[in-house]
Amino acid sequence: MTQTLVTQELNYLEAFRALHENGAGRSPSWLKALRQSAMDRFMELRFPTARRGNEPWKYTDIRPLAARPFPMPAPAVAKLSRQEVRRATFGETRWRRLVFVDGSLAPSLSSLKDLPAGVTVSDLADAVLSHPDLVQQHLGRVAPFQDEAFVALNTAFIQHGAFVHIGDGVALDQPIHIIFITTTGQEAAFHPRVLIATGKDSSATVVESYLGQDGRYFANLVVEIALGRGSALKHYRVQRQSDAAYHIANTHVELTANASYADGNFDFGGGLARNNLNVLVAGEGASARLHGLYMPTGEQHVDNQVIIDHHKGHSDVNEVYKGVLNGRSRSVFHGSIIVQPNAAKVNAHQEDKNLLLSPEAEADTKPAFWIYCDDVKCGHGAACGQIDPNALFYLRSRGLSEAAAKGLLVRGFAAGILDAIQLPALRKHVNDIASARLEEWLGNGSA
Repeated sequence: MTQTLVTQELNYLEAFRALHENGAGRSPSWLKALRQSAMDRFMELRFPTARRGNEPWKYTDIRPLAARPFPMPAPAVAKLSRQEVRRATFGETRWRRLVFVDGSLAPSLSSLKDLPAGVTVSDLADAVLSHPDLVQQHLGRVAPFQDEAFVALNTAFIQHGAFVHIGDGVALDQPIHIIFITTTGQEAAFHPRVLIATGKDSSATVVESYLGQDGRYFANLVVEIALGRGSALKHYRVQRQSDAAYHIANTHVELTANASYADGNFDFGGGLARNNLNVLVAGEGASARLHGLYMPTGEQHVDNQVIIDHHKGHSDVNEVYKGVLNGRSRSVFHGSIIVQPNAAKVNAHQEDKNLLLSPEAEADTKPAFWIYCDDVKCGHGAACGQIDPNALFYLRSRGLSEAAAKGLLVRGFAAGILDAIQLPALRKHVNDIASARLEEWLGNGSA
């Protein structure tokens, strides 16, 4: 490791010490110990910058991120108008929402009216004090930091973020929208944490939005989700960070018996975006439906790593990711399905398909299975290619322009992912983003 990289990691250590000396005095002893253990582990692991023997980061070079001195943001919350926040909610006013601006909760922009009994939604910093036993039960357990440097770094800086708890038997009628907005024009590091825990036989929908204005910054987020027996969660994530930003996301989900999890991940922003989704199937009868759409352009780089670990059998998982790439962009996909011994009757399928609209775009995809049990049904598929010239010719022969014909084919390619969004307002929002990006690509001769 170069001296420059060591120096930058020491900067994080100094920021960590300053946090504990100046801003973490109210924290309980267990949280202080958790932070300290995580910081110690981060200094042992360091950033995964090695180019040899570094398989999880083989196709994603984070040396530029590791070499930049990203300071902690100032504690003051930037002023945003309600109209600006309304754009982030895509016109949906009924949803309960938590809004974080430059790493801190913005109470005046949040709306948590009429939460039903048994539901808690708050800033994680407040929940640590108001619900210490519940937070301590899950925080740092679902997303362990021992083997992942970015999770360790986030855990060391746990402070603000979202805490969502759905009690036993509660069916939440409207989604909860968690919005992280970055407005700073200066380089800074943000470490938001989201902790979601559901009781048995409950159901809820959570939407996460990540938006950034101009500027280069480092968003290092961790989401922990613990689903109780028989509970159901629909979870959507829309990433529209600044085109110069680094977006590193680690989402860990634990499924107990008969729990169901539906996830939709949509990447449109960030100069470098990395999404690690880890699903632990810890109970029989559990199921997961995972969908992702990424549309990088220019020099954007997006990397999705999806690991499904079946510790229990009689479970069902279906995973479909699709990418549409333009310019000199690059995508990386790695999906692993692990079936542990005695986890019989697993039905698992994964698929990643990429459509390249530019000869300079590149997609690397690597599906994998690790199966230690015979009585399973597993399959995978991966494909990369350009628009079918025969299909394009057919549409052109019916009177469509080249741009219109390409647009129709690309929309058809992505339709299955977009149709999986079960919230009409969110489906329209993602459709509008994808359509605007596609119109820009096809209208300026870049495709």
